[in-house]
Amino acid sequence: MENQTQISKKMWAILIVFGLFGQIAWAVENMYFNLFVYNTIVKDTAVVTLMVQLSGVMATVVTLFAGIFSDKLGNRKHFISIGYIIWGITILIFAFIKKDNTASIFGITETAKIISVTCTIVVVMDCVMTLFGSTANDACFNAWVTDNTDHTNRGKVEGVLSIMPLIAMLIVAGGFGMLVSAIGYDGMFITLGLVVSIVGVLGLFYIKDAPALQKSDSVFYKDLIYGFKPSVIKQNVTFYIVLLTIGIYSIACQVFMPYLIIYLQEYLKFTVIEYSIVLGLVITLGAVAVVLITRKSDKYRKDKLCYIFTSVFAAGLIAIYFIKGDNHTFNMVLLGVFGLIMLIGYISLLSLLGAMVRDYTPKENAGKLQGIRMIFYVLIPMFVGPAIGQALNSSQGLTYIDPDTEQLANIPAPEIFLVAGLIVLLMFIPLVFLTRRINKEKSE
Repeated sequence: MENQTQISKKMWAILIVFGLFGQIAWAVENMYFNLFVYNTIVKDTAVVTLMVQLSGVMATVVTLFAGIFSDKLGNRKHFISIGYIIWGITILIFAFIKKDNTASIFGITETAKIISVTCTIVVVMDCVMTLFGSTANDACFNAWVTDNTDHTNRGKVEGVLSIMPLIAMLIVAGGFGMLVSAIGYDGMFITLGLVVSIVGVLGLFYIKDAPALQKSDSVFYKDLIYGFKPSVIKQNVTFYIVLLTIGIYSIACQVFMPYLIIYLQEYLKFTVIEYSIVLGLVITLGAVAVVLITRKSDKYRKDKLCYIFTSVFAAGLIAIYFIKGDNHTFNMVLLGVFGLIMLIGYISLLSLLGAMVRDYTPKENAGKLQGIRMIFYVLIPMFVGPAIGQALNSSQGLTYIDPDTEQLANIPAPEIFLVAGLIVLLMFIPLVFLTRRINKEKSE
């Protein structure tokens, strides 16, 4: 068996700090930020859907350009560090976005117009925040990880990084609810923004680029279309099959994920404390299970492990659909059990597929291909997934009159979990081709 390349303590610290706080910032945007908009501006899942879709477009375009620029300059460090600093500042700005300020600044008195203008400001600022977050995290931090790892240790690294979304979800879903209760949304955004910026400052002192990373003299427009060229696709077929698999996985996630906490709050009627307790237990147990699984993943065929966890993920999602009725305590128990099954499948697949993407990414062109990666991770899923989820929410017509605004409020429908589970099962199609391709490569 090939010796595993050791990872230094300093590199582990960088991976954990930048991975964790990057995921916390994304979790606020992708999950809790949706709840913030729903609870404080307008109870309309359509606004959440639009915000997710436009953010996905921005993330993909920015990652494509930023990855190429970091390749050309032979520099990931400053893109990551300065990107985190500005990312934190944009998060902090959200402390000042509220309906009262909109009414005061623009001199608006009509409630509907105040809501409309505030929603527009939120969506625009969300795109600005995504611009810097994607530059720092999606494009350059991911390329930096690829630069500094190899196929002997990526499973372990990806296993640790894949736990970060779980920890971030735990902190944001539970802890941030309590934080908001204590210091309000203003305090929460200011606190998070300052922390993310401080992480960026630390990066200026501690991050070092891989010695093999050199400036590229390639032509920009050629780099831009590099990942779309038929010759590149032909040379890296396995890489693109993995991306296709990830695309289906990510679409399924985006069908339910933007509405998850809103669903727990509005449909299952869980309080902040109740869903915090359930999610806390589920995420903690899920993280332990995934660590045990991914520690050994480098010793086995990752594509074959994907078959197992695709089944687990789909089963958990479909089971959550059947949590109904008025027995509140029983629903909490069911959510804990089914949620744990779902999370083990969800995060194990994220880890395995992420490791395979790094395994099959040509190292000398890692930056150029981050944008292509984002098309399958973010652009297509964040456009298609929420559109499916919103269509399901609208078709079920679950609504009530919001007593605060006297306007119609939309409630996410349980069908988002059923359909997401069925979409996950479609992953078996590219997985079959992936296994055949890997078998062919091994036999040659």
